[in-house]
Amino acid sequence: MQALIGDTVIAEAPETDLIQIEGNWYFPPASVKTELFSESPTQYHCPWKGDTQYWTVTVDGQQHVDAAWSYPQPIPTSFDRVGKDYSGYVAFWKDAKVSE
Repeated sequence: MQALIGDTVIAEAPETDLIQIEGNWYFPPASVKTELFSESPTQYHCPWKGDTQYWTVTVDGQQHVDAAWSYPQPIPTSFDRVGKDYSGYVAFWKDAKVSE
């Protein structure tokens, strides 16, 4: 599967390596083109997953603020609910499109 902004692939991995949580596909950290990402100051706390890290994704000189997020250190009890350790996995929204 791929995550794209426009025609630019920002993450790519086989579907079997992804995790789906609450309707969002989470890509493994190694599949993300980190050179396009910079940390965002946006904060959010999920009561069952923990604190997020949002990311601004820059493609062709255009910043897509908060287009991605991850849980660097999820609440360990959430692994049971998800079925796997998803620390650092990255999900996308706003300007990003995830497709096969």
